[in-house]
Amino acid sequence: MPDPSYGRVCRGRTGHAEAVEVWFDPAQVSYAELLETFWRIHNPTTRNRQGFDFGSQYRSAIFYHDAGQQEAAIASRDAEQQSVRRQIVTQITPASAFYRAEEHHQRYLEKHGRTSCAVTIR
Repeated sequence: MPDPSYGRVCRGRTGHAEAVEVWFDPAQVSYAELLETFWRIHNPTTRNRQGFDFGSQYRSAIFYHDAGQQEAAIASRDAEQQSVRRQIVTQITPASAFYRAEEHHQRYLEKHGRTSCAVTIR
């Protein structure tokens, strides 16, 4: 389903995930550095949940654009697994169409007086 509403995604039948699309300049930050940050800022060991948010749209996932990114993501996941007790459930899958969230979800935390999500790591 192209460009589904947040309500449709929350019903769990579209297969979409809430995600952040990151555009980066490799001269400024490497893909490996982005992966390090990814592992540090969320809990990759909880299936379909991040903090108080739950449902398949909140699954942990890395969407790659080429074979090099796929290989780097798998290697970083395997290295991260060595430092955590629980099984990492992060999906590593090809990127597909990215749909911008509806306006009421843009800068959601800021609009609700928060600066970050509380995440319990492993």
